[in-house]
Amino acid sequence: MPKRKGIRGAAYRVPALEKGLDILEALAATPSPQTLADLARTLSRTSSELFRMVDTLEKRGYITRDGELEGYRLTLRLYELAHLHSPVEHLVRAAAGPMRALSDSVRESCHVAVLSHGMLMVVAEAESPDRVRLSVEIGSKVPPLRTVSGRLLASFLTEAEQEELMNADPLFARWSRARRSRFREELGKIRKARYTIAPSAYRTGIDLAVLVGNPEVGVAASLAIPCLAGGRNEGKERRLLAAMRRCAGHINDSLS
Repeated sequence: MPKRKGIRGAAYRVPALEKGLDILEALAATPSPQTLADLARTLSRTSSELFRMVDTLEKRGYITRDGELEGYRLTLRLYELAHLHSPVEHLVRAAAGPMRALSDSVRESCHVAVLSHGMLMVVAEAESPDRVRLSVEIGSKVPPLRTVSGRLLASFLTEAEQEELMNADPLFARWSRARRSRFREELGKIRKARYTIAPSAYRTGIDLAVLVGNPEVGVAASLAIPCLAGGRNEGKERRLLAAMRRCAGHINDSLS
């Protein structure tokens, strides 16, 4: 009786799984959205071969269609699965030193947050060295569209994903179509600037957020500073913004 090959043997290839992984890897390797025809050319397959696999990956939330370019791109689904533990820890480790230096320099607390299952989740914080300071609990989750960090990250989502976030928030779900349209225009401006500054929705004071990571490949976080009204940095938001951008650059260098 012939011996069976081990699990690592060539007899256990799974063509359907390989096809799905090929699609995900092809999208990950290309910064711009890819149409079905693009993927077929890249993978040397026919569009009909890939159609059902692409449709399944889209339904499961691993890829999504870009409304403007009519191509597919990766969502944060793979990032969330892979980063539930080690990737988030990698981000936290990469951010720790730059955030500490930023906080010591500007004398304000700062934190890093990501979008997770429709909520904004804080994953790292560096507290101000001052005795009177603001602090945001690590692991806390809030509706994203009421925060500068949430709006910044939402600005890099597709229109359908933005609509889903609005529908999930009771306040925004009651908005008229016209107001939603104006809000999407605001998100467009934020996306272009890659930062946002606005009065806090939860207290008196100004909040600032800048982008960390690269949304074009599905990896994005926000670096934010909440400033108390009347504090040492009131009226100095532009100086804070420059320091935050330098900090984000250092974090990105550590992530690459």
